[in-house]
Amino acid sequence: MPTEDIRRQVALALEAVHNKKAEDVALLQLPGESSTFTDYFLICSGSNPRQVQAIADEVDERLSKDMGVEPNAREGYQTAEWILLDYVDFVVHIFNAQRRAYYDLERLWKSAHKLTAEELLEAPAAAPVEAAPELEVPRAKRRAKKAAAKKAPSVRAAAKQSARGVGKKAPARKTAVKKTAVKKVRAKKAPAKKAAGKKVAVKKSAAKKAVAKRK
Repeated sequence: MPTEDIRRQVALALEAVHNKKAEDVALLQLPGESSTFTDYFLICSGSNPRQVQAIADEVDERLSKDMGVEPNAREGYQTAEWILLDYVDFVVHIFNAQRRAYYDLERLWKSAHKLTAEELLEAPAAAPVEAAPELEVPRAKRRAKKAAAKKAPSVRAAAKQSARGVGKKAPARKTAVKKTAVKKVRAKKAPAKKAAGKKVAVKKSAAKKAVAKRK
């Protein structure tokens, strides 16, 4: 279960993307089986490269200044098509419109639960724990997540592989349709050829009979 501190960090990142007028903002809480990788995805879009970078800068600056948190990894800043900020417990994805539609992370992670800002900050009932383990559990969890993130394929790699798979399936369907169409055309042409052959044979036979009569 994400701690209150992590939820506050995500809420601050959410506020930062809204401050820079990000479009189509979505906050996803990943299912339990994915929690060793991360707890939340914050996904949004910018209308142009400058806005995409400005959103990333705002998130980075606010979390660093207000909460002393730095991303574990940054990717895609220069191209500004898909900037990824990995904070271990949550990942911020900032897309341009074309890349957002192409990779469609919401579809890839359709088992995730979409949250509002209010739902994010609703504190669940805390289980009673002793003072010392209370500090150690989040640290151990963060270490486990970092280790899992290094071993597992990155979100970018998984999304790209899925997109390539979708792209490969389409031509196969087109090829099958073309083959079917060719077979139908050939099937239609075959009777016509046979009919033409029969006509030629009849004409030859009639010509032979006429020659025989003359003799």
